[in-house]
Amino acid sequence: MIKAEFGIIDKVDFHKDYSEYEPQRYHCIYIDDDVYINDWWERLSTMKTYFHCMDRPEFALARWGVTLIPPESLPIFLDIVISDPRIETDRHLYELANRIREAIDANKFMIHYGL
Repeated sequence: MIKAEFGIIDKVDFHKDYSEYEPQRYHCIYIDDDVYINDWWERLSTMKTYFHCMDRPEFALARWGVTLIPPESLPIFLDIVISDPRIETDRHLYELANRIREAIDANKFMIHYGL
């Protein structure tokens, strides 16, 4: 399984490069990248994000790097996740939906670590 990991950033440092791999720091959970990300790619490509730092605005996820997902993009991401019928049988997907809701409620950025 190739993991796509997601966590919540407590306080974003707008000058920091988040390229360092620190999943424990952000209490990341994971889903299987091969199983989900390809299927979601078209919808993910409409989601505003940042790659590695706030100076690199992009769309979708950095498949081989770090993505910062701003609060305004989280409802789109949540809709993608909860629209996937596999959420009923995959606890990792269910946990991701809960983590996104937590970030939305707290108005916080999420971080994604790709392959």
